[in-house]
Parts: sequence; C-alpha cells; structure tokens
Amino acid sequence: MASYLIEPVDGSSGRYDTSRYQGAAGRDWWACDPSLQLLMRRHLGEGYGWAEPHLSRLGALMGGPIAAHAEETDRNPPRLEKYDKWGRDISQVVMPPSFTAAREALMADNFTSPEFAAAATRNGANPTALAAAWTYLLDQADIGMGCALGTGGDMVVSLAEKHAPEDVRDRVRSIFANGFYSGEAAQMFTERTGGSDLAALEARAEPDGEAWSLTGLKWFASNANGSAFVVLGRLPGGDVAPFLVLWERRDGSRNAVRIRRLKDKLGTRSVASAEVEFTGAEAFLLAGSGSGSGLGTMMKLTNASRLGVAMMGVGVARRALVESLCYASAREAFGRPLIEQPLMRRKLAELIVEVEAAQALVFDGHVGPRLRLAPALVKLRAARLGVTAASDAIEIHGGNGYIEQWPVARLLRDAQVNPIWEGGDNILCLDVRRAMQREQAHEPFLERLESAVSEAPTGSGELVRTRVEDLRKAITVWSGLEPTVAEARLFPLAQLMADVYAAALLLEQAGWEQRNGFGDRKALVARLYAESHLADQGPLRGIDRPAEDLERFDDLLAGAFAE
Repeated sequence: MASYLIEPVDGSSGRYDTSRYQGAAGRDWWACDPSLQLLMRRHLGEGYGWAEPHLSRLGALMGGPIAAHAEETDRNPPRLEKYDKWGRDISQVVMPPSFTAAREALMADNFTSPEFAAAATRNGANPTALAAAWTYLLDQADIGMGCALGTGGDMVVSLAEKHAPEDVRDRVRSIFANGFYSGEAAQMFTERTGGSDLAALEARAEPDGEAWSLTGLKWFASNANGSAFVVLGRLPGGDVAPFLVLWERRDGSRNAVRIRRLKDKLGTRSVASAEVEFTGAEAFLLAGSGSGSGLGTMMKLTNASRLGVAMMGVGVARRALVESLCYASAREAFGRPLIEQPLMRRKLAELIVEVEAAQALVFDGHVGPRLRLAPALVKLRAARLGVTAASDAIEIHGGNGYIEQWPVARLLRDAQVNPIWEGGDNILCLDVRRAMQREQAHEPFLERLESAVSEAPTGSGELVRTRVEDLRKAITVWSGLEPTVAEARLFPLAQLMADVYAAALLLEQAGWEQRNGFGDRKALVARLYAESHLADQGPLRGIDRPAEDLERFDDLLAGAFAE
C-alpha cells in the first residue's frame, strides 16, 4: 500500500502517476551501465567471468543501501563531541548510524582489500581494474564516503614502512589490516595561510627523544575521525617534512591532538572535515635523514591520489547522467517525453559522450601505463565535468532539481569540492609544467597517444592523429615562450592535452570493441567527441555538420544506460 495520501486530482491523463519517476537509486548500477561492462570485459579478459557476479552484487549494493545511507548522512552529518562530562577535551567525532552502516557494508564487500585482490589474481582478473570499478560505483553514491575511506591510506602505510620505528610500523600495519581504502587515514597539509604554498607553512616540529614534538594548526583536514595522520611540519632548519601522528602516544596515553571544530561544508557531509590543532603531539618523521625523501615520496603519492579525486568527478558525472536520462524519459512536456525532443536529445547525447570520455581518462589513469602527466590532466578534466554535469542534471529536472528532496541538488554540492581537493586547476597546470621541464614527461605521454590512436578502427582516427602532431608542435612553441607568458598559457595547453588524450583513448576503446565483436558504438562516441573538441568548426560553428548525435541517439543511449 502507498505510504502517502491520495490527492483528489484527475488522474486520467497519467500526469500524476509518480511511480514512473524512478531515478538512479534502487537500481543495480552494474546492470544498468553497459559502458562499465565493456570496460571490465576489456581490462579483465578471461577473469571477467569470475568477476561478473561480484560486480553484479556490488552494483545492487551501491544503488541500494549505500545510496540510501548517503542521503541520510547528508541530512544528519557527523558531529563533534568536544568535552566529556568533566569538561575534559576528548575531541571525539561522532559519526551518524547511516555512515557506520554504509562503511560496514562496504568493508564487507571491499574490492580494494588485500584478500579480494589475491582472489582476483588467482582467478585471472586484474585487481587494479576491479578496485577502480569499486570506487567508480561508490562515487556515484557518495564521494564523501569515497574520501573518508581513501584519504591518504597508501601514503601513511608507504611512508611508515620506510621511515617509522619498528613498533610504530606494527601499529600502522594493524590499523590498515583491511587495506589502504579502509577509512583510517587523513592528510593534514592545509593551514590558514593556504594549502599549496609550502613556504607559508607554520606548523613546527622539534626533536623529542626518539620522536618529535609537533605544534601547529591545520585548517582543513578531512576524515578527522581517522586513526593515523600524515601531517606536514617544518623542521628546525626550515625544511618541510611529513610526520606520522596517531591518536595515542607510544605509552598508550592520549596524544596532544585537539579538534577545534568540524567544518560546516557545502557538500561531502559524510566525510568529517575539521580544524585540527597539535599542541606538542608525539610525531614520527617520515623522511630519511637529511634526504628529503619522505617529502618526495609523499608528493608522488599526492599526485597519484589526484586520480582518486578524478574518479569522484566522473562518478558524480555518471550519476548526473543516469538521473537525467531517467527523468527525461518520464517527464512529459508539449505532449511527449522530454527525451524525444531534439534539444533535449542534443544535451543528453553531449552528456553521454563527455562522461564516457572522462571515464576513459580516469580508467586509463588507474589501469593503463603510469604516466607522470596523467593525474593532473585527468583530474583537470574529470573534476570539472562533475560540476558541469551535475548542473546540467539540475537544469534537466527543472525546479525539482533545485529541491533538496531530489538527488541532483546534493550532486552539485558534492561535486564542487573536486576541483579544489588535491590542487585546483592552476596548481595542476603548474604540475604539468614541472613534469615537462624537469622530467620531459611529455615524451612518454605523446608516445601513449600515438599508441592509442594506432589501435583505432580501420579508416578512422585521422583527425586525432593530426592533433597529436599539433600537440607536439604546441609543446615546442610553448617551451620557447617568455616565462610569464608561458605560465599564463599553461591552461589552454593542458586543456589541449586532455582533449587529445581523451579522443585517443576513445579510439583505442573503439578498436578493441570492433575487433572483439561488440559493434561500432564506441567509434561513434570517439567521432562525436573529436568533432566537438578537436575539429575546426568553421565560420558556421558546426551548424552545418551531420547530426549523428540525433540520428544515432538510440545507439548512444543503449550503450550508456540499460533499464
């Protein structure tokens, strides 16, 4: 029976039949995502048969309980219990029951755990690809939970194994027994003076026996309820280095870590972000003696974690796309469903193509060759797409999209953090410059593009091949610019890199799809993307070009979403 009152309206037209309006929640997100299925077939090979039941179970979990818990946690976020009944500072973050239930369910079906990775390997399935699929599906439900589980775990473990005392290493191993992606870590870099300018960092560390004493305030620290923190502090000589801080000292007493307050954020409310103060906290230097190796390793891991933020961006974009397709199919205007109208089909076709291009970038970053330039370029594109796709989804929903009871308002609030986390667009562009100038990282990047285009279906890809050569020329010209101008031109250069990268990867996917008998849909996606991002539109701005996005809309839709 219905749980709502029946309104006295004329229902003969069916316009008030709200049962037609099922969005993404409640669906099996694996079963309704043919694009992900194609990716997994490609990356898992013979292991696909073993992995498919796990992925199916995961799709139902993410689209069902995890999505529902995310909405509840957004309405009832974490709270800070600052003092106990005697007025003693306990700085305890109290997580809502919905968060705890979601985390327990995710840890019980954790594709990133060492045990699952070992089982996948035994059965011929790539554990890295499966871990990427796990986070991709989770981020469609709740990127805040994705942040809470994934923030800095690999960094804590890797640095502790290299530099921490043996007894501290044992404690870290115990904390991360379920793997990096278990919600036990936090990165604490940002201060009131900013997060990217290390020269302005004020937290200081002094030697204290076998450990260090750390004092300072971190202004924005996510996952403050974690158990192990990587904290940047300044050494007596002025250098900056990473330190490990745990809630308890070596002797078992409470460490000098205070949470001043939780941040009242626009979105991602399921991850507890806080102002954290260290008042002579016991800390362990995560760097070799005088080598700075700890900071170098940390920066490499930070750069890699940008791929995690990029996955959050494409996760939000995918969820926005599904919500848009569902709503446009049910909503009628001017006598027919929105999805049958040319302007709406144009918008939805554009969303499908952009989401699959970003998906190609992000999965290549996780599963493909380890390219120094990839994390910055992939995050630059995918993080921003999450914002624009969520905004499009709100527009498609009309006034309903602007209401918090509908899911797309939260998507936009959550997505807005992704261009900030792990470096904004300008910081990413500076990293692209650093990688090219210091490591000649553009050379293997260009080789990757050429390799991808070489896998294109027969008779296609000429435009993208031309743009790869144009990109090589653009890098050469940029390298000769006056430094101030060169820095200002970094953004359009990085955008061109991302455009060509995505187009090349779509062609690579299209070639695999065709050779393995799965049709030519991805070639259509690659063509539409290249025409939009790489083609010379001419004086008519492309108005006169063929309307493949409309003529083959049903093909685009069938490969993007299955009821």
